Amino acid sequence: MTAADIVKKYISFFEKRGHTRIVNSPLVLANDPTTLFTSSGMQPLVPYLLGEQHPEGVRLVNVQNSFRAQDIDEIGDNRHTTFFRMLGNWSLGDYFKKEQLPWIFEFLTNKQEGLGLDPKRLYVTVFAGNDHIEKDTESIEIWKQIFQTVEIDAKVGERIFEYSVEKNWWSRSGPPDKMPAGEPGGPDSEVFYEFEQVEHDLAFGQKCHVNCDCGRFVEICNSVFMQYQKQKDGSFKNLPKQNVDFGGGLERMLLAVEDTPDVFTTNLFQPIIESIEQATNTDYKNHAKELRIIADHFTSAVFIAKDGVFPSNKEQGYILRRLIRRGLDNWYALHGTNIEPVLQVIVRQYQETDPSLAEKYEHIKDILLEEEQKYKRTRTEAQKFIEKKYKHSHPEAPAIGSQKDSIGRQGDLQNDKGATEISSDDAFILYTTHGLSPSQIKNLGYIFNDQEFAEKMKSHQDISRNASAGKFKGGLADHEEKTIMGHTATHLLHQALRDVLGDHVHQTGSNITTERVRFDFNYDQKPTDEQIKKITAIVNEKIKENLPVHFEMIETAKAKDMGAIGLFMDTYGEKSKIYFIGDYSTEFCGGPHVDFTGVLKSFTIIKQENLGQTQKRIYGKVNA
Repeated sequence: MTAADIVKKYISFFEKRGHTRIVNSPLVLANDPTTLFTSSGMQPLVPYLLGEQHPEGVRLVNVQNSFRAQDIDEIGDNRHTTFFRMLGNWSLGDYFKKEQLPWIFEFLTNKQEGLGLDPKRLYVTVFAGNDHIEKDTESIEIWKQIFQTVEIDAKVGERIFEYSVEKNWWSRSGPPDKMPAGEPGGPDSEVFYEFEQVEHDLAFGQKCHVNCDCGRFVEICNSVFMQYQKQKDGSFKNLPKQNVDFGGGLERMLLAVEDTPDVFTTNLFQPIIESIEQATNTDYKNHAKELRIIADHFTSAVFIAKDGVFPSNKEQGYILRRLIRRGLDNWYALHGTNIEPVLQVIVRQYQETDPSLAEKYEHIKDILLEEEQKYKRTRTEAQKFIEKKYKHSHPEAPAIGSQKDSIGRQGDLQNDKGATEISSDDAFILYTTHGLSPSQIKNLGYIFNDQEFAEKMKSHQDISRNASAGKFKGGLADHEEKTIMGHTATHLLHQALRDVLGDHVHQTGSNITTERVRFDFNYDQKPTDEQIKKITAIVNEKIKENLPVHFEMIETAKAKDMGAIGLFMDTYGEKSKIYFIGDYSTEFCGGPHVDFTGVLKSFTIIKQENLGQTQKRIYGKVNA
């Protein structure tokens, strides 16, 4: 059974139970400055979990591409990946626990309609309760009844396990005390698969349990019962409607189907691993960590690049750059040269579920190869900086493509007599200015005081964290008045760009905060100062006209025929939300917007940037 087979079975299973399939949202959500990437299937659905009516009904199902940047440093073991697909089903005030849990168990164990897993290998966890919210006894009783249907006596502490808010509570911000006011959350019930062939590692404790990190038990899915909303005083009240938010990791389910504890040996990743083995003349047995990092990071980079992100030193672009360069570090350590054959295999493995990968392959390949060339230049420039600063040539620094097999291991080079000792200040310059991580600096043959560097890093991170407090916490989207104004301004800017530069121009991305708007678009040359003046004048003219702004739910095909523009991210399948700004702008968008353009007062283009041969960026500001 392939990953694509699992997707088909899952969608079919829930469609037969009254669910409507909704489209996969992009990895980078348009106009949401609160989060870097889509990290779960529920993220685009928050307004509907809070009570807004979804145009496709109250029972929904989909498969969502997801990425979690916080997992980058976890990559290298047998089960973590940064990019993954999340199978999701939702009840928006319709069914609840007594329907959801039996359905999930049926999908996991049924041989015809589902995965056919052995129920004896399945274990579940539930919420133990805390001082404010009671224990989820209802789920415990439901699970006991479910296991009885397959003649398993499911006792608490043997088959069913209770855990605190750290394990069995779900919100985008974490446990209840971390949630901002207004955020929804609730208890969850997780299902784990036991790999009987894995022996417990005493490094993780004397006794193994389902949430043990030794790898014997792996979580494969999670039913979140969105019942509560946090209040300003820290208390919790019931949401207007009780919701179900289910997430099942596709890659984790494939692990269970194949009964292998290593995700990189499944039929999804194995061809990618084999392509790396062939290109580097190595084997997985002796270089598992390096091959896993390469496979994961290049795969994630392919998907992020597909969704319009370019490597940079900020936000999503920084994560993409970090992925590519960390993957290249391991690639070079294994004497890899041409990465293109590996990229081709990645696209081939995923194109059945994501056909746009093949359509955009040349674009994706160009981004990764161009970043590789920049990385090579960065390394060279870093070496020149150190050589000039210390007035002698660096002794035999490992050349690109021939580093020792020491990637990611701190301290390997301290023992090399030929290594050059540099100050922590200079090491930090290589980090902040040249974008080299501590391990990358050491791989170039430089050593420095780790403790001093760590102190500088902490100070740097504190400053950055304070400067962008809450921006990427994964909480609710920013709906402040100034941000909403900026959202409307991007629609006017989009159409004005097309008026001046041509109808072939279209949006490729955006980011909106209370301070400014950032708008990315395709264009093969830098707009002239005169063109920028014309674009600005058009936007301000439409603001002065005080045009009305409203939306309508329209069939997606009809909206496209009408000439509605946009990223086509805010589509719900057959119907989409279309925002109209007078007779001037018609655009796919999830909202929100101001009611009249006059609220914006005026708009100024601050600057423009070149993102590549065909990609440009404009920064603007609403002057309300």
